[in-house]
Amino acid sequence: MKNLKSIGRYLFAVPFGIFGLMHLMSANDMAGMVPSFVPGGVFWVYVTGLALIAAAVSFAIQKHTYLAALLTAALMLVFVFTVHLPGLIGGNMMAMGGLLKDLGLAGAALMLASDYQQD
Repeated sequence: MKNLKSIGRYLFAVPFGIFGLMHLMSANDMAGMVPSFVPGGVFWVYVTGLALIAAAVSFAIQKHTYLAALLTAALMLVFVFTVHLPGLIGGNMMAMGGLLKDLGLAGAALMLASDYQQD
């Protein structure tokens, strides 16, 4: 069972690392996804990319995993409510895939956090 948890943790970390690198490599292209009410579009894409990479590293090396998982869940929920949900309400049915993906990632991050919660 321990091996399955380790494999799952690594598999969970990989997409965050890749998403983080994509944010850093394509920041200008992604800046349009930052909600218009948030100033400094491309800056937040870089910050998000670094946060995603930091989370992936934390999950892989098991350092500060509880905090990283909670913050990752919060970030995913911010994406759900500020990027995907407004797009879906605006008629973009393609936003449903991103909404469900990020909602699922938030749930998985909370499950990971529960494994590392200190009583």
